[in-house]
Amino acid sequence: MTRILVVDDNAAVCTALRILFELEGIEVECVDGPRPAQARVAQGGIDLVIQDMNFSRDTTSGEEGVALFGELRRLAPGLPIILLTAWTHLETAVELVRQGAADYLAKPWDDAKLVVTVRNLLALGEATRTARRLTDARRESRARLAREFDLCGIVYASDAMHEVVTLATRVAHADVPVLITGPNGAGKEKVADIIQANSAVRDGPYVKVNVGALPADLLEAELFGAEPGAYTGAQRTRIGRFEAADGGTLFMDELGTLSAEGQVKLLRVLQTGEFQRLGSSETRRVKVRVISATNADPQQLIRSGRFREDLYYRLNVIELHVPALAERPDDILPLARAFLGAGHSLAAAAEAALLGHDWPGNVRELANCIQRAKLLARSERVEAGDLALPERRVMPDAATSDDGELPDRAAIEAALAGAGGVISRAAAELRLSRQALYRRMEKLGIKA
Repeated sequence: MTRILVVDDNAAVCTALRILFELEGIEVECVDGPRPAQARVAQGGIDLVIQDMNFSRDTTSGEEGVALFGELRRLAPGLPIILLTAWTHLETAVELVRQGAADYLAKPWDDAKLVVTVRNLLALGEATRTARRLTDARRESRARLAREFDLCGIVYASDAMHEVVTLATRVAHADVPVLITGPNGAGKEKVADIIQANSAVRDGPYVKVNVGALPADLLEAELFGAEPGAYTGAQRTRIGRFEAADGGTLFMDELGTLSAEGQVKLLRVLQTGEFQRLGSSETRRVKVRVISATNADPQQLIRSGRFREDLYYRLNVIELHVPALAERPDDILPLARAFLGAGHSLAAAAEAALLGHDWPGNVRELANCIQRAKLLARSERVEAGDLALPERRVMPDAATSDDGELPDRAAIEAALAGAGGVISRAAAELRLSRQALYRRMEKLGIKA
C-alpha cells in the first residue's frame, strides 16, 4: 500500500491529512519533528513526505524545515517531498524547489489540489521506479552476457544490438551456417567474430574472405583452391579458403557477388563437406563452420535470378540482421567515445552534431569521422566543427520523394512490408530520407 509520511508538530494537521488521504486509499504515518522523521525515512517504505517548515514554538524562519529537507534528501535522494507551512517565504520556496522539492504549499491548503499533486507525484515515482528497475535489469543482463561470453570488445548501448549480440551468443555453439544481413559498415563482421569466439571450433582456424573484393576469374580458386595450370598464371598448387579453414570457421562477406558456378560448389560443400580444386577431379572433404554476410537483400537477389534459392536456405539456417546505425542512435555516442579513446572528450555541441547526422556509412563512417576529428581538434576536447559533418538538409514537411510526388498509404505500407519493417530500406525504396518517411507515416497514422 502507498504510504505518506507527514511531519508536523500540530496534531490537528496530522489528523486532517490522515483522513484526507486514507479516503483516497493512501496510508498516512505522522511524526512531530525532524529527528523521528529522519529515523522513519531511513527505515524505508515511505513513498512521499509532506513536511512542515517550522517545529519550535514561535519560530517562523523556516530554517528547521530547510535543514530537515536537506537531511531527507541525503537519506533518500529520489523521495518526493512537499513543503507545507503557514509562514510562506517565496525566496525559500524557490530555493528548495531548485534543490529538488516537489512542491511548496501554504496553509490552509486546498484539499483537491493537494490530492492531485500527491497522486501525480506518486504516479511519477512509480514510473521512475519501474524505469529504474528496467534499467537495472538491462544493465545486469548485459553484464551477465559479457561475463559468460567473449564479446570481442563490441561497443553498444541500444536494445537492438543487445538482441543481435544475445542471439549471436546463443547460436554460436550450434554447428549450423549463419547468415548475417545488414548495410555496409554496420558491424556484421564483429557479429561474426562473436559467433566464432564462442563456438565449439573457436580454437580452430578462423579464415575471412571478402568475396566482393575478389576478381571474378579468381574467386573460385580463392575459395576452393586450384591446381597448377588451372588458369593463366597458376604455376603451383593454391590452397583455397575452405581447406585453410578446415576444422574451424570460414567467414564470407558480400556473398551476394558469388558467381553461379561458385554457388553450385558452395552448395555442395555445405551439403556434403566435399569440393574439388579448380582444375582437379579429386574430391576433398573438409569440416568448416560457415558464417556468411551480405549487404544485399537475399530475396531480391533470388527474384532477379542472381542467387540460388536452395543455397540461400542452406545458408539461412540462422539469420541475424544488424540494423543501420541510424536505426540505433543509442549506440552513436558510446561508439564515438570508444573511437576517441582515453584523453579525449566530446563537447556538447559535438555530441548533438553526431546524434543529428544520418550516418549513411554506419559505424565505419563514424570511426573515420572521429579519427579525422582527433587530427583536426586543437585540443583534447573535440568540438562540433572538428567533426566536419555536412549541415543537415531540411526536408520539406510534405515529405515528397525525389520526383516531387507524395507517397500514399498503400505505397508506404507496401515498401515497409517489402523491407521487413526496416525504415531505412523502405525510405530508400520510396526515395525519401528516413526523417521524411517518419513524418509522412505520422501524418497518415501508420505505425512503424
